[in-house]
Amino acid sequence: MSYTAEELARRCAEMMVEKKARDIVMLDVGELTDIADFFVICSCDNDTQVKAVAENIREELGKIDVRPWKTEGWQGLHWIILDYVEVVVHVFYGETRHFYKLERLWADARIEYITDQAGPAPTLDNNEST
Repeated sequence: MSYTAEELARRCAEMMVEKKARDIVMLDVGELTDIADFFVICSCDNDTQVKAVAENIREELGKIDVRPWKTEGWQGLHWIILDYVEVVVHVFYGETRHFYKLERLWADARIEYITDQAGPAPTLDNNEST
């Protein structure tokens, strides 16, 4: 079963909303770099929430056999990266995000702001395929 990078990015954003992360954005960086097609970024209020958001994404995607190629940041819990190759998830403690300003570094990317008011992003499940 495979998913497009955009479907995977939207699912990650949905899971961030579920765990009450703030300032969620999807950056479409596919035309700017070979690193990934999308960055999904959120802010959290404390290290407990950083861990909860990152664990939720890793566990829920694992249930549909989508596993990260690499993860980093579990020790300090200020910036956890989940690298799914085409989609790189950045779960930040708020102050750390402000310091690194990834959106400013990737200012030429198409940015989509994710809110829970518009409803959740499409759900990926084992019955969908692309």
